[in-house]
Amino acid sequence: MPLKLPVEPHLAPILEAGMQEIGVEYSAEQRDKLLAYLQLLITWNKAYNLTAIRDPGQMIRLHLLDSLAVLPHVVGKRLIDVGTGAGLPGIPLAIMCPDRDFTLLDSNGKKTRFLFQARCDLGLNNLREINARVEEHQPQVAYDAVLSRAFTSVAGMVDKCSHLLGPEAVFLAMKGKFPQSELSEVGKDYKVDASHTLQVPGVDGERHLIVISRDSTTPSTE
Repeated sequence: MPLKLPVEPHLAPILEAGMQEIGVEYSAEQRDKLLAYLQLLITWNKAYNLTAIRDPGQMIRLHLLDSLAVLPHVVGKRLIDVGTGAGLPGIPLAIMCPDRDFTLLDSNGKKTRFLFQARCDLGLNNLREINARVEEHQPQVAYDAVLSRAFTSVAGMVDKCSHLLGPEAVFLAMKGKFPQSELSEVGKDYKVDASHTLQVPGVDGERHLIVISRDSTTPSTE
């Protein structure tokens, strides 16, 4: 079935200009899938209250472009987006990275039903959704990266999701202001590899991506 694009003709130029400003290369198909995802989000949001943001232009800036701003720093083949909600940043990243596999996890059944519909409508074969608490998810194969946009504090993310990581895997924590106090609470078994300041077109607030990994220099307790 052809993708249904938003009726507002001004939305595509906003998305295109934003991606160009970020430096994201995209195909026409990827652009159309992002817009089709936006249309699904707008439609389902009326009944399911997936996001408090209602204005489509603001959805592009605060959801789509905010998610795509981390694209240059995404690593690994298998990634999990914990507390994904409406699929952010997992769905935009899955659209832009067809060679990577994304698992979207959320404990809210209404939201995972939306994720299922989005996966089917958009034909995202590199994506799967799981309705569960993060503590309940025990993957057969560990992930290369654990990604979170609005799940919990950095320390809480590390504590709750450590069982999901492979030996060389990383946490990718998306934050607003630089989370200095949160980082001070992260256990000594982990280290901050990098902090990237993100520039999101049309968004004035601060954005950061914190990259955390296990500290191989920490003596083993076994």
